[in-house]
Amino acid sequence: MSLRILAITFLALAAGSLPALADDVFVSEQTPTQYLARDRLLGVNVHDGDGKVIGHIEDLIVDNDNKIAGVIIGVGGLLGVGEKQVGVNLPALGIEATDKGVNVTLPAATKEALASAPEYKRSNPPKGWLQRATETGAEIRDKSGPAYEKAKAAAKDAYESAKEKAKPALEKAKQEAQDALDAAKRASEPSDTPDASPKN
Repeated sequence: MSLRILAITFLALAAGSLPALADDVFVSEQTPTQYLARDRLLGVNVHDGDGKVIGHIEDLIVDNDNKIAGVIIGVGGLLGVGEKQVGVNLPALGIEATDKGVNVTLPAATKEALASAPEYKRSNPPKGWLQRATETGAEIRDKSGPAYEKAKAAAKDAYESAKEKAKPALEKAKQEAQDALDAAKRASEPSDTPDASPKN
């Protein structure tokens, strides 16, 4: 086989694989067997083996392979006060999709087990509002860079134009102010003419 035919064959195979690669990147819609965690899992109540609510799912633990390894459950407390977060491995949970949503159970949960469970420790502290605001600002600036620069240039042009148009009025106002000042000075100066009032 000649080198040219080999190269053409390789290019054809490579070109044929490109659309498949694009299909592996984007997801156009969820399948009937998929659900979004934000819609049906985050915030969902977790029940013990008797069906009693013991807490709710606050977050997901994702491993290095980007697979869900477990969940963070907020337990105890009242309306979030005094609540502690415990990490639970995914296989320990019973997760069942129903027409009304997702039913999550932790059969091993007892009051004693939850009380003695270690509080979940994060390896990195959560981002504060200032860091999130800074990152959001940088993202907006990156997305709107050309639009921002265009608006900035337009604003500068408008400012320069308004400045030029206002120049004659400013000069006129300055001259009128100077004339008024000069007139006030002349009026306050003593007169050099002798006093013509009659003397007794």
